[in-house]
Amino acid sequence: MAGERLRVSPTRLNTVQMPDNATPTGPVAGIKLEPRSFAILFSVSIVVAIGNTGLMAVLPAIAREVRIADWMISAVFGLSALLWAIMSPIWARESDKRGRKPLIMLGLAGFMVSMTLCACVVSVGLHHLLPPMVVFVLFLLCRALFGLIGSASNPATQAYLAERTTRADRTQQMAALAGAFGLGTVVGPFLAPLFILPGVTLAGPMFAFAIFAGLMLAVVWKGLPEEESQRRENRRFAGAGQDKGLWRDPRVLPFLIYGFAVACCQTAQGYTLGFMIIDKLGVKPMDALGFTAVAMGAGAMAGLLAQWGLIRMFSMGPKQLLRWGVGLAALGNLITVFSPDYWTVVAGYAISSLGYGFARPGFTAGASLTVRMDEQARAAGAIAAVNGLNVILAPVFVMLYGVFHEAPFALNALILGALLVYAFRNAVLRDAGETPPDDEETAMALMERQDEGGG
Repeated sequence: MAGERLRVSPTRLNTVQMPDNATPTGPVAGIKLEPRSFAILFSVSIVVAIGNTGLMAVLPAIAREVRIADWMISAVFGLSALLWAIMSPIWARESDKRGRKPLIMLGLAGFMVSMTLCACVVSVGLHHLLPPMVVFVLFLLCRALFGLIGSASNPATQAYLAERTTRADRTQQMAALAGAFGLGTVVGPFLAPLFILPGVTLAGPMFAFAIFAGLMLAVVWKGLPEEESQRRENRRFAGAGQDKGLWRDPRVLPFLIYGFAVACCQTAQGYTLGFMIIDKLGVKPMDALGFTAVAMGAGAMAGLLAQWGLIRMFSMGPKQLLRWGVGLAALGNLITVFSPDYWTVVAGYAISSLGYGFARPGFTAGASLTVRMDEQARAAGAIAAVNGLNVILAPVFVMLYGVFHEAPFALNALILGALLVYAFRNAVLRDAGETPPDDEETAMALMERQDEGGG
């Protein structure tokens, strides 16, 4: 292994520059991720996840009560997702210049304002004070604020974590952070019905989620440290020709393709789940909320089992996660296609969620381990963009559901099966973070030569 690392050309040794105070395989400037800091990052992620999945749980009922078409609700999220995809790389670059903490706070503020305005619009719609189409347009614009501003927190959070973890620990740390989404998926659908109160009714959960975001904003402001040395290092990276994106970079592109397809399948399954449960049970939308919460909770628990248990227990790396993830997700979708009743739908969703629980940290950590430390924010921005961009296709899956209920799940199984082949055949995904980036590899070779020469 050492012999291979010493095969570094003189050109690479002369051109690659490492920060003077950076360890080759560790956090920049020796800064470590403290448990309190990780807890705050986790809480930021879970608050956003609770809000989004809790809103998703009540959306079918809102659509039916306000009397707007099912696909219009998913179109609302499509615009927000498009803005998320556009803005995430921009906010990632801004976090290099201004620091991770300010951008995390900006994202939380955007989420809070968007949720508050959406709640007000839904309240008006539920009381039929405006025509359904006007309610749709207003809801579209208010939710767009989340994609425009709320997208700032995701790449900043991921970059904050990457800068403070070693290569050996990063996959597990990112999987644990991804578990916030899974836990939010459990908590959100169960919390949402608790806030359906007289007067605000179905808008109540959105008001509650806005309050949660405000409280979390205060916690980040008071409790999340960001060292001045790290800010200076980030500004140096930002000013060193870091304006180019990673979209076409052959190191990252396969992870983006894989991640976009996985996120599309997961979003499509989540958006059509509520409608399938309503139709499978043959009940009113409000009566199906509890059943939907149970199904989403089962899926979230399966995702948590993957991210907090199995990944750590079996020391799974990105390569294994990429393969097991899409394989299990494809199986779960096939079960849903042939499900005869509600409980089979729940089982299929849980198995799929177990797969997504492997796949998402697989491509996130894989992309992070493939790029240099000074490229972490831009890689996080690209990953955040594909995670949001997929929602644009959600209306297509909802319309497919309207034509034939099993169609979205059959299409998911086909896409995920193709991704399994891609994970085995693509050279970058086969390596998936096992080879250090050039700057780290070169620095290690230099250190080994110095050791052999006595210093």
